[in-house]
Order: sequence, then structure tokens, then C-alpha cells
Amino acid sequence: MISAGDFRNGITLEIEGQVVQILEFQHVKPGKGAAFVRTKLKNVINGGVVERTFRPTEKFPAARIDRVDMQYLYADGDLYNFMNTENYEQLALNQDLIGDALKFVKENEICKVCSYNGNVFSVEPPLFVELEITDTEPGFKGDTATGASKPATVETGAVVSVPLFVEIGDRIKIDTRTGEYLSRV
Repeated sequence: MISAGDFRNGITLEIEGQVVQILEFQHVKPGKGAAFVRTKLKNVINGGVVERTFRPTEKFPAARIDRVDMQYLYADGDLYNFMNTENYEQLALNQDLIGDALKFVKENEICKVCSYNGNVFSVEPPLFVELEITDTEPGFKGDTATGASKPATVETGAVVSVPLFVEIGDRIKIDTRTGEYLSRV
């Protein structure tokens, strides 16, 4: 059990039958009245975000989220197929469940499949990926004073904003959380 006074960012709890993760928290001690904890909670199953306040003495059970490393095999229509690298079991997940998580992921890369009580609710791609540029416009010499950027399509089909010196065939490193270009490889 975790008391509201011990809340930290990233903790996953079970509150009123819902599995939520703490995005933000703030201990508030008003001049008059009792202290309370103001939080911003994200429902890990459906992605909804709500704000709630709690008394510091309220306690909630910690939710056990299982994160399993699985290899992304291939997409077949609306189904994305993954394989557990330890026991070779395969799992097919629906497009609605995946969302944009695999926008920067190539086949055969390792992802984390997150589940609660055996029900898969999301897929976490690797934090950084290296991809090849398949299409972009040429940059112009002398146009770098402003730190300008241009759109580029990577091998997975996603579009990333890159500096003007990046060309077709270059391999780049991308942060999958923000979709930002980091560097050339």
C-alpha cells in the first residue's frame, strides 16, 4: 500500500478499480485547513488524464505492470505480431492498441509489451532508433544561418524534421518519445 503522502511521479496505482500512473503531484499546505495532495493521473488502460486531490493519509495498492521484451515480427493488415524472445510464444495485437507506438520501429526490433493482469494495454518502442532516410529535398548551401530544418521520410514511412545537411541514404538517430532528430550515425 502506498500512502498519498509518499506519491512520486511514475508510480502506478490501483484507485477505485482503475489502473493509473502519477504524471504530476504536489503537496499543498494551505494556511487554513488540512494539507492535501493534488495529482494528475493517467489511466494506463484507456489513456485518459484526470486531476484529483487526496488526503495525505489515504492509501492505495500498487498496481503490478508487467513489461516483457518482445520482438516485433511483422504487420498483417490491422494486426501486429510480436514474439517473446524467451519462450518463443507469439502474440498478435490490434492497431487500436498499438496506436503510433511503432511509427519508428522496424521489423525484428525489441519492444516492451505492457500488461496488467494478463491484459495487454500498450507497447513501448525502444527509446532511440537508427533509421535510414529514404526521401528528402536537397539542402541549399549557405542556408544554415537560421538553423533551418526540412522534412525527411525514414524507412518506416514516418516523417521527421531534420537539418538541411542530411541527405537521402544517411542513417539518423531518432528519439521515439518525441519523434525528434538527434544526430547522424
